[in-house]
Amino acid sequence: MRKRIIAIFVVMMLLGCLPACGRGEHEDNESNSITMYLWDFSMTKELTPWLEEKFPDINFEFVVGYNTMDFYSYLEERGELPDILTCRRFSLNNAAGLKERLMDLSGTELVGTFYTSYIENNRDTDNAIKWLPMCAELDGIIANQDVFDAYNVPIPTNYREFADACRIFEENGIGGFYNDYAEDYSCLEAMQGCAIPELMSLEGTSWRMQYESETVDGTTALDEQVWPVVFDKFEQFLKDTYVMPEDINRSFHDSKALFIDNRLAMFRGTVSDCAVLRMENGKNTVILPYFGETEDDNWLLTYPIFQVAVNSAVEQDDGKKKNIMRVLEAMFSEEGQRRAASGNFVLTYNKTVEIELEENLTFAEPCLEQNHMYQRLASTEFFAISRNVVQNMINGVYDADGAYQDFNRQLTTPKEVHAEESAYHIETGYAYTFTEHGSQAVSVVANTLRKQTGADVLIGYSSIITSSIYAGEYTEQQMNWLMNNRAALRQADMTGAQIKQVMDWLVNVKENGANPICHLNQIPVTSGMEYSMKDNGDGSYTLEEVTIDGNAIDENAVYRVNLLGYDNAIEPELFRGCPMPQEIREILEDTEGRAIDRFKAVLSEGGQPEAPTEYVTIR
Repeated sequence: MRKRIIAIFVVMMLLGCLPACGRGEHEDNESNSITMYLWDFSMTKELTPWLEEKFPDINFEFVVGYNTMDFYSYLEERGELPDILTCRRFSLNNAAGLKERLMDLSGTELVGTFYTSYIENNRDTDNAIKWLPMCAELDGIIANQDVFDAYNVPIPTNYREFADACRIFEENGIGGFYNDYAEDYSCLEAMQGCAIPELMSLEGTSWRMQYESETVDGTTALDEQVWPVVFDKFEQFLKDTYVMPEDINRSFHDSKALFIDNRLAMFRGTVSDCAVLRMENGKNTVILPYFGETEDDNWLLTYPIFQVAVNSAVEQDDGKKKNIMRVLEAMFSEEGQRRAASGNFVLTYNKTVEIELEENLTFAEPCLEQNHMYQRLASTEFFAISRNVVQNMINGVYDADGAYQDFNRQLTTPKEVHAEESAYHIETGYAYTFTEHGSQAVSVVANTLRKQTGADVLIGYSSIITSSIYAGEYTEQQMNWLMNNRAALRQADMTGAQIKQVMDWLVNVKENGANPICHLNQIPVTSGMEYSMKDNGDGSYTLEEVTIDGNAIDENAVYRVNLLGYDNAIEPELFRGCPMPQEIREILEDTEGRAIDRFKAVLSEGGQPEAPTEYVTIR
């Protein structure tokens, strides 16, 4: 019986948090406490608020971390691997170092809901399944139907027709197909996309299984049958799409602008990009597959929006394990995948999820009916090598054979493992976990930055750090991982009244119902002042008092204030829908240097972080 792959198109929510997305009423014990690390802040758009609403008995701690296995290895070394891990840039060989610390999910009912062909990509050599793929982004060729019609060019159905279309458009002064070759992922996807039939052959899948099962320091070479053909086809693809050396600097936004202006017929993108161009720019768009010699050889390139794993330590607590499986089952349900996609069009790898196809997929539907969905090979080294080799092909440094040889050389060159030298030392550790008066680790960062910058007050308003502060040695990379890399530090002279206005922005529910606080670790951190707020019992809070040294803040006095945070985590409607007051925005100035560099400067000069303070009281 033919498998049916169903597509999900998600309509974006208009407001950020739902009611009851705050603390909830639950018993505070280990079985009911789940720490989940998020690969990106985008997971807090809809998924995490929905999980908190759906499971009011569970005490969630959602932490925005880094999208790399190295970051999780670092947490594991420090003894703080979370209960649930998520990562987008993923391959089994990148995750090999963690597999002994992850729960085998192969015997669970949840695994049985996946199409076998996709879940098998995540099966270890010992037959275990440690990672589950969330719903998939679909990558392909976005075409402007109106441009095709204007030049009397039929929409291609195979590679020869695609190449002919590119030629006709180029002859008429219109770009045929562009790709953002400045990015590693685009180089990787274009190279694989033009030769998916070869990569999905028996020889291709056998090679991939060997590569994915190698050890962390493995050196599996490209095979001599499939990969030379991949580079031959990609070389022809570059010629047929008229790629020039200057295209190595082309960005996605460059191509999108030309496409909107009807000066480009096709460019690489996702179905979500295709839908946005239709809805927001009025373009008559369709998504096309990566073409083979015939229509039966066409394929769609996909990749999970993230992968999910579970810390094997949870198996020591039957209650916690049961709760985590409840959460995973919810995440992989139809509703959970819709929440995880949060406005993006995705395909599902689960046979139990059934939602109608989106209209932009008309020309890709035959691929879905044939189950022609290829999961890109996306190890860390493949990203880096693909960009290097593809750009050298575009610059004329390599032909197909030279590219194959150099890719193989880089892939098989033994990875020299150099232990990074310790660059920083912290004497006292502090926990990330939120307590009745805030997070000690977050307070330490806030107090240290305030002192380093000489400010009177510092207010942090989004996820600014990613883990506890550990006592011991740190490499340069490990210290960079301490703080969210998008947390900007800005400053202004504010009156006490303006400071209260900032705190109102960060705490109180707005007239349109938008709630700026979605999780406990989104409660603002302050340094140089304290505040109290009322827990309204429905996931919202009300600001009560702002004090300095226990006394009400002087509304007429002027203070030097630092604001530390990430605006896009709170302002857009899809996140929180709480834009910063315009009068505050107008007086803010950027500070010199990144926030994390200022924190490191204290340690470099022989100092230590400031001790934490109790900055919030919740009544």
